[in-house]
Order: sequence, then C-alpha cells, then structure tokens
Amino acid sequence: MGYYNLATPYPYILFLLMLPLGMPKWLLFVICFFTGLIVDGFYDTLGVNAAACVALAFLRTTFISITVQLENHETFATPSISEMSFRWFFIYCLVLSLSHHFVLTLLEAFTFSNFHYTLVRAVLSCIFTVLLILLFSLLFYQRSRR
Repeated sequence: MGYYNLATPYPYILFLLMLPLGMPKWLLFVICFFTGLIVDGFYDTLGVNAAACVALAFLRTTFISITVQLENHETFATPSISEMSFRWFFIYCLVLSLSHHFVLTLLEAFTFSNFHYTLVRAVLSCIFTVLLILLFSLLFYQRSRR
C-alpha cells in the first residue's frame, strides 16, 4: 500500500517499538535483524530493511536510555500509550520512525543525487507510518493502573 511511490507505510516497526523495555540489547538486535530479513524476503530488497531495523534498534536503545528511568518501570513493561504518556509515545514513534525511514530510503536510493526526493519520501512515509501506529495504539489502548 503506497501513494505514488512517495509514501509507503511500514507498520511492522510497531512490533519493534513495542518490545519490552528491559529486553537485553543483543536479543533486541537479533529480533530486529531477523524481522528486517523477513520483510526483505517479501519485498526482495536484499537487506535494506534489515539494516534499517538494526539502525532502529540502536536508536531505540539510545532513546530509551536517555528518556526513561528503568527503575520506575517493570522489566517487561512495553513502551505504550498506557505505560507512558501520549506525548512521549508520539515523540518516540516519530523519532524512531523517521530514522528508520531515512536509513531505508537512503539505502534504497544509494545516491545523493536526488537527496530532496529521498528526504521527501522518508518524511511522507514517516508521517503515514506514525499515523497508522497511533491508530493501532489508540485502538488497543488500555488505561494503566497507576
């Protein structure tokens, strides 16, 4: 599902974003790599999605270590709207989705000659993906017991 090859949503990254906070880093990288490989198998893109998913895993660990105090949350708590605030979850999805899409489109193009077109594709795909992720997250939203 895409829009004139400008905006292609990748809602599978919701699975990667919702992995538990206390998951070991090596396991996170392995899961992200194999998820990207499976998507590459269906899109026939030779490791582009795997590289973008590993970049997403790296930035996810960095983002969570900067913004979340793990002592305040359970080990297997998932970063969701019910666990965190809507604002934090929106920024989390936006930053990680934008980085994933930027790496993905840059590796797909593999040139800087049409950098503006690549940047527009990344931004529009990011917006489309974040809207789908927020829709799915709000659809299955559960109030927390704080």
